[in-house]
Amino acid sequence: MGFLIIAPIAGLASIICALYLYYYLSKQETGSSKMKEIADAIKIGANAYLRRQNMTLAVFILIMALVLAISLGAHIALAYVFGALCTTLASYIGMAAAVRANVKTANAARKGLNEAFPTAFFGGSIMGLSIVGLALLGLGVLYALCTLISIEFALDSILGFSFGASALALFAKAGGGIYTKTADIGADLVGKVEMGIPEDDPRNPAVIADNVGDNVGDVAGMGADLVDSYIAAIMAAMVIGWGIGGASNEIFTILPLLIASVGVLASIIGIVLIKIWRKDNPGASLNRGTFSTCFIFVGLMFLVIHYLELGDSGLGIFYATLSGLIAGMVIGITTDYFTSIDRSPVLKTAEAAKTGAAINILSGFSYGLMSIVPPVIGICVAILASWHFAGLYGVAMSAVGMLSIVGIIISADAYGPIVDNAKGIAEQSGLEQEVIDVADRLDAAGNTSKAITKGFAIGAAALTVLALFAMYGKIVERVTGEALVMELTNPTVITGLFIGAMMPPLLSALLILAVGTNADRMIEEIRRQFREIPGLLEGKAKPDYAKCVDIATKGALKELILPCVLAIVSPLATGFILGKEALGGFLGGSIITGVIFALFMANSGGAWDNAKKYIEAGKLGGKGSDAHKAAVIGDTVGDPFKDTAGPSLNTMITVMSLVASIFAPLIVVFALL
Repeated sequence: MGFLIIAPIAGLASIICALYLYYYLSKQETGSSKMKEIADAIKIGANAYLRRQNMTLAVFILIMALVLAISLGAHIALAYVFGALCTTLASYIGMAAAVRANVKTANAARKGLNEAFPTAFFGGSIMGLSIVGLALLGLGVLYALCTLISIEFALDSILGFSFGASALALFAKAGGGIYTKTADIGADLVGKVEMGIPEDDPRNPAVIADNVGDNVGDVAGMGADLVDSYIAAIMAAMVIGWGIGGASNEIFTILPLLIASVGVLASIIGIVLIKIWRKDNPGASLNRGTFSTCFIFVGLMFLVIHYLELGDSGLGIFYATLSGLIAGMVIGITTDYFTSIDRSPVLKTAEAAKTGAAINILSGFSYGLMSIVPPVIGICVAILASWHFAGLYGVAMSAVGMLSIVGIIISADAYGPIVDNAKGIAEQSGLEQEVIDVADRLDAAGNTSKAITKGFAIGAAALTVLALFAMYGKIVERVTGEALVMELTNPTVITGLFIGAMMPPLLSALLILAVGTNADRMIEEIRRQFREIPGLLEGKAKPDYAKCVDIATKGALKELILPCVLAIVSPLATGFILGKEALGGFLGGSIITGVIFALFMANSGGAWDNAKKYIEAGKLGGKGSDAHKAAVIGDTVGDPFKDTAGPSLNTMITVMSLVASIFAPLIVVFALL
């Protein structure tokens, strides 16, 4: 029990570091009044979206809390609300940092790359450290308090906490993804293709909405997505660990919290090292910091497990956890290869644009499909290795291992939209070309870091839902007293498998259609403004930015409801109608197609995006050429792939697994079949 205090202390330390970085950021200069005006517009739009989103979701949270309280108990309902609040607070903190860091990064770029890079990265680190800190502090405190009643009570409570965090993350990621791609597609198709103006040109009515979208989608949304997997992985490992050790040996239950605490310390050290080792190559600095964090984490984890004197099982747990971390690195390296601007897949996709949009799209599509091979093999090797070393508990710990360094992963991810916005502010403010060039170099590293983070998030979700799948079986076994058996010759299992496999493609289609529907509204509004506002294209009049922000906001909140509700209702319907075995099949099917679709869409979208950027850098005819127009169309197809549907699937399969686990006791009793 004495070890329980370590997780809250680590979480608090992470939050304190985030507050220090926020103080550091507040001391940086903002720049000219024009820069501040643009930054304020982005901040107002981002805050307005989050406020409206959370007011909408508050109704859903209260209804779900009432359902949980009536059916499963008030403690689970309260924990659910607590988890949702923690995720909401972390999103607000990260958003507040990001919308302040963008203009300060643009201003620091006036002094050169080495001044601008730490400003942007520390802005992202506030998000990373605050999210991880709040998650670990919340989990640690909730578990420690609830164990005063009983450990079973505590485990049920942290399951409710994880469900609350995941449910809110689902809405945040899906809504943010719809918002950001609505604005991005509208700005690109009308601005770049029809009007021939640059991406961040202030004449484009959607430019502020596009900048806002970077924050609500890639900062708040992606941060919520990763912390959702982080909490779920720790919670699943704790539940499975209790099944191994029980009350007589609680160390297996709290070990995931200890490993996560070590990961927080390693992430803090890695963030400091990135500041110390920064050079003229931001991408290399980010990679060095991430890999250094991995090595530090492995060393600290070994010391912790050795100190606990778990014997042979301790060494097995170490290797199992290490296998998950290695799988995460493999996924990151693969994503880097298939989406980096200087690698063969992107170069060949850009080359294909010379023959038109169709061949460009086919090339990116094909490379996206190829890109699933190394990650899937890496995940399979991690599963086999972790099972060999530590059984079912090892599989759960491999997910914890991959996600323990999520603090620095989120920091690198949030860095991306910060520097993207910084470049936009620099261009809209009319800063010197040398400043824009510095922002361009920061942005190029940010594009790669965002792509790697998406791949990492998908791999983490894959291992996490496998741990949740195992946890579902353990919960059913605890309720029935018998192991859950799912035979492929059982027709209900096969039926559940097919229904589960159907859900990720269906949800992807709904999200992409939502982007298309909302983008139609945005495109018509942009065209209307260019048509009806005299002198807008000539730069003699100011566009109505607020109208485009409002269209993106209202449309995103309207369109996200159906896919998100389906993700929660579908496992319940399968379980209550077809039974616990069918629900197990449902989870298995959703995991397989969910991971494959998420990897494919994220990497295809990244390849199309950087193929466009390669041409915009002056290659293959440069901006305005036929190849550029074709590549813009390819990037437009890829936008909802990589920033809406692909990343949202991570959270959706996690939510479906959590819904199955939390309602398993009721499904066992009340299922029709």
